[in-house]
Amino acid sequence: MNTPNAELRPILPRVYGAAATGAVLAYGVCLFFSWVKNHRDQACETTDGLCYTWWDVAAIPLTFVTALITLIVVYKQLGIRPRLAVIPPTLLLAPIPLAAAQTSAGWWAATLTGGAWASSLALAVWSRYRILGLSAAAALLIGSLVVLYR
Repeated sequence: MNTPNAELRPILPRVYGAAATGAVLAYGVCLFFSWVKNHRDQACETTDGLCYTWWDVAAIPLTFVTALITLIVVYKQLGIRPRLAVIPPTLLLAPIPLAAAQTSAGWWAATLTGGAWASSLALAVWSRYRILGLSAAAALLIGSLVVLYR
């Protein structure tokens, strides 16, 4: 069937699944970085100079590997293809909107932004919604740059 409602039904759960995955990953990243900061503050309490812990060095690689594995598994289950076109921009550009949301409004804004970012890029997979998905992702990216550099 070529009716618009017939095509809309299978796409919406996939986009909602991508949004939920992005929101959970963003919330997890906020909690993990907060834990790393608290751990560093406790470990470096007696040090006057520059102090790094193992968690400081490993935080970014661990975050990217965890997010990459999670996105691969979830997007495979949701049937979002081609994953090679969706996952790299989701991972590599996501820190910009997440940082803008975190600095301006806290962890809840970063969680919402993570869901919006992941769903907009997942929406760009289908040719019918590609312009809408890429426009939403571009608006989030430009808006976050304005927030960061105003």
